[in-house]
Amino acid sequence: MRKALYFLLFMIICTLVTENSCAQFNRRKIKKNNKQMSKFKGYKNAFTRQKQYATVGFSINALNYFGDLSPLRGAASTDISFTRPGFSLWGTYRFGPRYTAEAAYTWGTVSGSDFKSADPTGENAVFRYIRNLSFRNRIHELSALFVVDYFENNATYISRVKITPYAFIGIAVFYHNPEAKVNQASTLAEAGQWVKLKPLGTEGQNSDKYNIKSYKNLQVAIPFGIGARYRLNQALDLSFQFGIRYLFFDYIDDVSSSFVDLGELDSDLAREFSDRSRELTSAISNIPRDFNVIDAFTGNQTYIGADGNTYDVFAGYGSDTHPDNVRGNENDNDLLLFTQIRIAYILGGSFRRAKYR
Repeated sequence: MRKALYFLLFMIICTLVTENSCAQFNRRKIKKNNKQMSKFKGYKNAFTRQKQYATVGFSINALNYFGDLSPLRGAASTDISFTRPGFSLWGTYRFGPRYTAEAAYTWGTVSGSDFKSADPTGENAVFRYIRNLSFRNRIHELSALFVVDYFENNATYISRVKITPYAFIGIAVFYHNPEAKVNQASTLAEAGQWVKLKPLGTEGQNSDKYNIKSYKNLQVAIPFGIGARYRLNQALDLSFQFGIRYLFFDYIDDVSSSFVDLGELDSDLAREFSDRSRELTSAISNIPRDFNVIDAFTGNQTYIGADGNTYDVFAGYGSDTHPDNVRGNENDNDLLLFTQIRIAYILGGSFRRAKYR
């Protein structure tokens, strides 16, 4: 009897201790859970495959160029008056909260003129005024770009931000073919016409003497730049974008290296485009040139060319015998500058609310 009483008492004590321990444990657990819940801010939505989307777009472009026919030697030197129009067609695929891949076709024209851009009284530009070269070049480009937004969007396109800056970089392949206009006063049959410059070898590319390779019409470039995108409505975006095409060659304007012996060139047309310093008027505008400035800067030179003919040129122009003999700067590649106003449509971007019955 006494043993049974002791056992019952022991069981009551164990039960009380266990219940108290469990209560303390539960209180600690609840307190910990409450603390975690107070810090909980919700799980971040993942950018799933269902949130990816594509766009198609069109842009109006303004093209500029920096190279050997720029007004000055500085990298920021470009003549805004030679801004030329172009356009682009593209498609994009947004595959991340910030990331977009883009493929585009771009067409446009760049041009330059020593007569119009170079100040004949300026210390650094009088050489260009005397040189008197000009060109235009029509560009056809295919590019692949990687675009990174400043603001991310982990939701669908419907919840994209109102405005976001972005940056891009990529690779491009483009076709070009520089041209120049024959002076209207020329005695050649092509007077007043635009002529392709590459076949002429204006810097001795067709001569064995100079060992200069002809440039290729198909070239590679690195496009990069910045922009800002604005959400017009649920399915349309408007963007403003500025980009640079870094080129790996220096002949977008057909100018890079040195003047050559005119007797080494294989046609009168090539000789006329190699050295245009003695033309009386601008080939583009037909406005007379200021020879008072030219005569004050340089003098005449006469030499017998490799073909046995006598050539009259200005000293430092149209000959390979002058100590300076500079036609262009082969140490700096050309650049193309693209400014774009873009409009994009989100494919499948029409969202309709469910109708409740």
